[in-house]
Amino acid sequence: MLRNFGLLFLGIVCGIGVSEAQLVREYKTPEKQGFDLVHLNFSSYKSVTNLKRIRANEPISIHGHLEQVNILPSFSHQILDNVLSASLQHKNVESENLGKSITSKLFSGSNADFGHSWDVGLVSNFLYHLDFNLGMGKSDFDLANLPISQLKVISASADVAIDYSSKNPNQVQMDTLLVTLNMGTVKVHHANYTNAKKIILEVNYGNIDLDFSDGMSSSSEVIAAVGAGTIRLKLPPDSFPVILKAKTTAMCRTSFPKYLRAIDKNTYVTKGYEINDPRLLDLIIDVGVGSLSVE
Repeated sequence: MLRNFGLLFLGIVCGIGVSEAQLVREYKTPEKQGFDLVHLNFSSYKSVTNLKRIRANEPISIHGHLEQVNILPSFSHQILDNVLSASLQHKNVESENLGKSITSKLFSGSNADFGHSWDVGLVSNFLYHLDFNLGMGKSDFDLANLPISQLKVISASADVAIDYSSKNPNQVQMDTLLVTLNMGTVKVHHANYTNAKKIILEVNYGNIDLDFSDGMSSSSEVIAAVGAGTIRLKLPPDSFPVILKAKTTAMCRTSFPKYLRAIDKNTYVTKGYEINDPRLLDLIIDVGVGSLSVE
């Protein structure tokens, strides 16, 4: 009897611990008209973040699971000058007050330490301008069937994946795709589907995987830079117009396909290269220490 009571008490205590450690938050922007652009400013100090298209009426739907209930996010939205602006800010006030260093955050442990998770849902019938500021964690952006005019991701330490789960490219021209990381990996698959005029990927320590294998439908300027790490670049077929300028050092190993033709020191072009081609892919690749692999 006493043993059973002890087990019951333990179960109650554990149940309370689980309930106290988890908090669900839902945020939506109910407005459906009166604006031409939706601007989302999303900031989280530590999380696993996923973005994709959903079937809904609201322009933005955000679902969060929070590990610590004493650190709550703030959400606001308004319409001004034909722009629906929404902001989610999730800051770790506790650790900021204690003055924890970024080193302790970066080497805190496994993926479970990211704690919080966010699911960001967007819809197909609005134009989006997206700004993400992620302290550390992981993020997955599925941009299929979403009209995106700009996407910027800035993070201290994260793995960022950008892809299209279906063959439905951006129906508008994206002005800028920007990802900057202190530490981590950036993967952009089907980069041609972004329809981006400019793509800028910068990683101080880590890796960049960039895939243009299907070729561009319009011109694009691309900068991919790694201080220490690896860049893996997949080019479209040789018939597509491509110019590649490689900036490397003696501490960087390089591998280039034979079909690239050198026209200058560290400058290469494909067979289909024409300087005035409206589909021109203009690449600047910069690696300090590590390796550059082009295929």
